[in-house]
Amino acid sequence: MRIVQVFILSALLLGGVSCNNSSEPAKAPAPVQRPPASSKLTAEGTQKLMSVVSAYYQLKNALVATNAMQATEASKNLQAAADSMVSFLQADSANKSNGLQPYLDTVVAQSKIISAETDAKCEKQRIAFSPLSNNMFALLKAVEIKNAGVYKQFCPMAFNDKGASWLSDVDEIKNPYFGKKMMECGEVQDSL
Repeated sequence: MRIVQVFILSALLLGGVSCNNSSEPAKAPAPVQRPPASSKLTAEGTQKLMSVVSAYYQLKNALVATNAMQATEASKNLQAAADSMVSFLQADSANKSNGLQPYLDTVVAQSKIISAETDAKCEKQRIAFSPLSNNMFALLKAVEIKNAGVYKQFCPMAFNDKGASWLSDVDEIKNPYFGKKMMECGEVQDSL
């Protein structure tokens, strides 16, 4: 009987050692690599456009956090990025007559409104953010952006159940219209 117990104990120990003899930690799966964003603009024009989108995300994130000061700074950065793109388009003959000026003018105008409106709860900034978001999506559709990792999200309860959209770089819902009150209210409607 004692020999059987020693045999079983030895088998268990050897089995445990053989299962754990790898000293390397488990590797996480590699992230999926998508091709770079492209559009009907030149490569440089698409890069400039993605700078505008990145500045927009900073503003959206400041509103998600209900941080009026960050929203003001982010809206100024967005205005500067949009102004830079306007200058680039006017100087670049390949992109000159692309019809993007009205979209960019709206981005600049709404950014100015957001930077001028500072209230602790970001309510006035959020009002201007809604048409800005709609315009940003229209801009991206106009240039036929692809592989940009942009998610159009929608909250049906924003603005007394009128609803409002925003853009995000992730599909997880983080609502800029309600912040912490209703962070996960919304759904993904489209992606580019």
